[in-house]
Amino acid sequence: MVNATKRKFDDKKPSSSKKQQVEPKKAEKKRSRPVTAAPITSASNSDSEAEFDDAEEGEEGGEWSDVDEDVEMGDEQPSEKPLQPKNPNAAKESHQAQKLLQQERKAAKPHSDLLVEAKKIWSLVRQKNIAPAERQKHVKALMKVIRGKVKDIVFKHDASRIVQSIVKYGGQPERDEIALELKGKFRELAQNKYSKFLVTKLIRLSSAHRQSILLELQPQVMKLLLHREATAVLADAFELYANAYERSILLREFYGKEATLFTVTAGSAEDKEKAKKGLAGFLEGVDVERRRRVLVALKENLTTVFNNPDKGAITHAIVHRALWEYLAALLDLPDEAEQEKLRREIFEIAQDVLAEMVHTRDGSRVVREFLAYGTAKDRKQILKVLKPHVERMCLDDEAQNVLFTALDVTDDTKLLAKTLVAEIVHVAPKLYTTVQGRRALLYLIMPRSRRHFTPAQIASLAETDAVREKTSKKSAESREAEIRKAASEGLISWVEESGKTLIRDPGASLVVADIVLYADGDKSGAISTLLTAISSPYPSLDKTTPHPIDLAHSSRLYKTLLQGGHFSRKTESIEPVQDWDATSFAVNFATLLSADVITSFCVKGDRNGTFVVAELCEALVKGSESSEEAKEAREKVKGSFKRVKNDIEGGEARGKNILLEKLAAL
Repeated sequence: MVNATKRKFDDKKPSSSKKQQVEPKKAEKKRSRPVTAAPITSASNSDSEAEFDDAEEGEEGGEWSDVDEDVEMGDEQPSEKPLQPKNPNAAKESHQAQKLLQQERKAAKPHSDLLVEAKKIWSLVRQKNIAPAERQKHVKALMKVIRGKVKDIVFKHDASRIVQSIVKYGGQPERDEIALELKGKFRELAQNKYSKFLVTKLIRLSSAHRQSILLELQPQVMKLLLHREATAVLADAFELYANAYERSILLREFYGKEATLFTVTAGSAEDKEKAKKGLAGFLEGVDVERRRRVLVALKENLTTVFNNPDKGAITHAIVHRALWEYLAALLDLPDEAEQEKLRREIFEIAQDVLAEMVHTRDGSRVVREFLAYGTAKDRKQILKVLKPHVERMCLDDEAQNVLFTALDVTDDTKLLAKTLVAEIVHVAPKLYTTVQGRRALLYLIMPRSRRHFTPAQIASLAETDAVREKTSKKSAESREAEIRKAASEGLISWVEESGKTLIRDPGASLVVADIVLYADGDKSGAISTLLTAISSPYPSLDKTTPHPIDLAHSSRLYKTLLQGGHFSRKTESIEPVQDWDATSFAVNFATLLSADVITSFCVKGDRNGTFVVAELCEALVKGSESSEEAKEAREKVKGSFKRVKNDIEGGEARGKNILLEKLAAL
């Protein structure tokens, strides 16, 4: 009876299997962070739809003090007047009076009734778990309330969030309507502490009005860049949302009043294509004197930004693009002496803030240009500025190109060894876990290798090669050899100390393989570490920690070292490394590992060591022609496999036919 009653009661419960429909959350674009900025420790977003706090100043706070104001605390004698009995409801009454006063103040403000009604609907719009159709119904209702009044209320901090929610959750008609109502106010909105987020949202989500918004901001770009609130609006618009033509609108004021007055803003397709080229397009076909006037104006505007580092504009991509266009335009001046003079002047202005620029594509290219054209003294100054930020530069796609160019063009390799090379090697344990960090490590020993660098990266780094031929004295080969020598000792020691851990990481195993193959110096300690790591019984006794041979990347590492180099798909053959002795490694392999371990790779567990043992056999066969040690190791391996040959033939190990072929050659 109880169970029947319980079932009847449970049947009346609402079903929990039907989940509420939740709108998918799109990842927003983020501006690239300067390497000089403090690392982010917690996820925070000032532009998010935070919970709205209806309380204003004076409403929050705890209970009032129970101490009478006439009574002073301390060593003085208390008043002779008897204390009045405490009122237990005093705190509650004071809060009620304060709240009533607060409501009266709010009611006296303009559009108070409108905001009260809007906030009620807004609380429904911004719910997280709500069906899209229902949300759109609330958005339309909210739009109906504020229609025609957007310009009047948008500067209030609470109303600004209401309008932001309509832009965020509403459709294109609502966004267009709000953009049209705010036309003519965008510059003022961008300078406001609260409404600046609304401008950014409209630029991002209302592409039809983006150009008109940017045209409103364009006459005051320099002023807005140095404004505390508006600078972020311009930075986001330029780097994240604007297309090539829209970027040219924002850049135009950098070129001076002449460019602003005489540039076509919304002309033919041909005019727009010309504008997309930026400064180069504007200077097409102009005479030398006009070119000089524009460059002078551009330099003055850049100087204004660099002289105000506390405003934060130095880190923005729009400034880096303007500076890169300036340096590129100098090359078209007829006098090389004048080019060098102007390049040096802008370098002296910007040299102390170069670390603020390396995180963007144009900023990275600017610093690389200064390195390529600079004197030995200039390069030393740049390295001094960059040294405190080497670790974070190694982990940034654009910033690391600056480090690579410094390694390519600096003749003073002793200076490089102290500043860059030592710093990169020191933080190797933090770098190997990311693609960018691994590239930074590998560039020290095998720069521009097609195995680790894409053709686009190599082409980008090669852009400074022509200048390097004129400004650097050492050959590229000798410089690379000296840098490799400076980095090798530290990298080999790192492998020797941490090799057992590194071979278990797929990315780290790639780095380890190339360090052992290409680094200079004594590698015996590193080799011993790598071989000790696989000398334990196979298969692993601990099921949670597989034997290295059972890891595909680790197995490939040992196979590569026994082959003497990497396999090339282009040539369908092994590319031997000149300074690597595969025979010696094979001898150490056969000596340090017991015969039982080597044979167990092929007959026990998952038998994942057949290809490794096959390469071991081939290396010993080749080496035995010139080495007595290789002959002895060859005989040892041959004897150990005689008793397990039948097991291999009867097993189902991958690559057993290749292994049997190699064993037959022993």
